[in-house]
Amino acid sequence: MTTPDSQNHYRRKIKTRKELQEIIGARPRTRSVILCHGTFDLVHPGHIRHLMYAKTKADILVASLTSDAYITKANFRPFVPQDLRAMNLAALEIVDYVLIDYSATPLEAIRDLQPDFYAKGYEYSEGGVHPKTREEIEALDAYGGEIIFTPGDVVFSSSAFIESGLPGLATEKLGTLMESEGMTFDSLRKALAGFKGARVHVLGDTIVDSYTYCTTISSGSVKTPTLSVKYERHVDFAGGAAVVARHVAATGAAVRFSTVLGRDPLKDFVVQEIAKAGIESDFVEDSTRPTTQKNVFLSDGYRLLKFDKVDNRPISDRILDKLKSSLSSSKADAFIFSDFRHGIFNHESISQLTAALPKGPIRVADSQVASRWGNILDFQEFDLLTPNEREARFALGDQDSVVRPLALELYKRARCKTLILKLGSRGLITYVRPSIDIRSFFTVDSFAAKVVDAMGTGDALLAYATLSLVSTGSPVIASILGSVAAAVACEREGNVTVTPADILDKLNSIEKKLNFS
Repeated sequence: MTTPDSQNHYRRKIKTRKELQEIIGARPRTRSVILCHGTFDLVHPGHIRHLMYAKTKADILVASLTSDAYITKANFRPFVPQDLRAMNLAALEIVDYVLIDYSATPLEAIRDLQPDFYAKGYEYSEGGVHPKTREEIEALDAYGGEIIFTPGDVVFSSSAFIESGLPGLATEKLGTLMESEGMTFDSLRKALAGFKGARVHVLGDTIVDSYTYCTTISSGSVKTPTLSVKYERHVDFAGGAAVVARHVAATGAAVRFSTVLGRDPLKDFVVQEIAKAGIESDFVEDSTRPTTQKNVFLSDGYRLLKFDKVDNRPISDRILDKLKSSLSSSKADAFIFSDFRHGIFNHESISQLTAALPKGPIRVADSQVASRWGNILDFQEFDLLTPNEREARFALGDQDSVVRPLALELYKRARCKTLILKLGSRGLITYVRPSIDIRSFFTVDSFAAKVVDAMGTGDALLAYATLSLVSTGSPVIASILGSVAAAVACEREGNVTVTPADILDKLNSIEKKLNFS
């Protein structure tokens, strides 16, 4: 069993470049040094054989690994963050020291440390020496170092292991992230308790999410491919921006909700649900459009059909003025723009609504518009944006870039303080600042035990991430609690409100698993 003392022993092996220079000394040395460099995303048998062979050639084995910021060769990589990759190497008895290399290539490490030997895998010598390997050889030749190619009888690939099926490392990766930030689970619980009393103003498109449950009678007649079903029951949820407001209110925060509704029975349903949640309503009625409804028909656990009742025309200037007045008079700690592009938000109205916001409070936006004409980049200089990958690609017109450069480009273009890019079952990646000197990005895996209904998970994340920023100002806590809220939401069917008790149960479960591991 791994104990805190043994963990500290492993950590003592992880050194900076300057520390290593002092430890190994300058050439010529009494004890020889060999350097192995790589990504080491998942330490697999190929890595072990490579390191074991290298250790036979020198007294001291230094394993250096590429920092997260410079890994761009595949999507969703690195899978394991640099601190945990360093710990994995440090736990190996054959490795004497570990270096997290904050340079794009190992050339600086070679020049500064001047190892006697530099080990490369056999595959780097097949078919001629690669130009990058040639540069490494030249750096070695400059002081008299030597390159060694380890035997290539067995070659493994981290990418192949990862792509064949993701290992379940969500809790371990979370533990490493929290430790690097000096954070505990009590820190998360304290942040959650701090939500009570926060003032949040939500503005956005209300959607009544309807579930019509049926039983299939026949899958089509001889003459027509008509599906016949028997009606069983119907359930409505106040969704879209309304469920964001409900999530926030469930934490004990004071919520003011501004939206546009039609003059119909669905409007009455939304009004009742918002009142039931104790939310201050600021509804604007538009008799020319229906209250937006999205009705999904289900049978035997399958979604047969989705029927939308929408009118996506831009709201009138009269309604826009009412919404602007509502925002400008608000005393909120945070404003959330929940955009589904059903009339309230468009390129012209967004700038006017943003200008109406009081100076000082946190500004957050989520624009779920990848299937319609809209763009998350319409929201400029916000404190937090929470798009998903598809919306990011839509905004940038980029279907090819791997996720991390994609997120960085969106972050720069939006000029936001924090970007949480939602990656579905793969969790999320958060960008705080485009720098390699300070932690510029980090990932949080999904904690969903079983996905029952993914609809509305982004709304739960949006609510809890916003409240975390109000409570603590920490994008790390915002990302963790947002991810946990999304996990809770997708484990249930329908747009059910996520409560602090739900979050605490999930946190306790994660903490127990982490302590056990």
